[in-house]
Amino acid sequence: MPLANVIRDKIARQLSAENEISREALKLIIRNPSLKLEVRMQAQLTLNNYPRYTRPASIKSRCTESGKARGVLSDFKLSRIVNYRESESLLGDRLGKASTIKGAKSGSR
Repeated sequence: MPLANVIRDKIARQLSAENEISREALKLIIRNPSLKLEVRMQAQLTLNNYPRYTRPASIKSRCTESGKARGVLSDFKLSRIVNYRESESLLGDRLGKASTIKGAKSGSR
C-alpha cells in the first residue's frame, strides 16, 4: 500500500501537468505592463484561486521504492539508502560476501 505522501505527490504531478499551460498564460498576462491594471489584477486573482497542488513548486522528488523525500538520486529516482542496499546486494552476490563491500577490516584493533 503506497504512503499518503507518495499519493499526494502523484496527484500534484498530475494536476501540475494538466494546468501548466493555463498557469503560464496567466503569468504572461500578469507580467505584461502594456495591459490594463484591471486585466492584470483579474489574472492574478484567477491564478490565486487555482488549487494548491497545481503549482510546480509543490512537486517533491521522491524515491519510487520507499517514498523518501531526502537523498534522492535524480537519475535513478531512488534514495541513496535504497540505491546502496540494492547495489550492495547485487555486488555481494557477485563477490560472494557482503562484508567485502562494506569495507570490513580484517584483523584486530
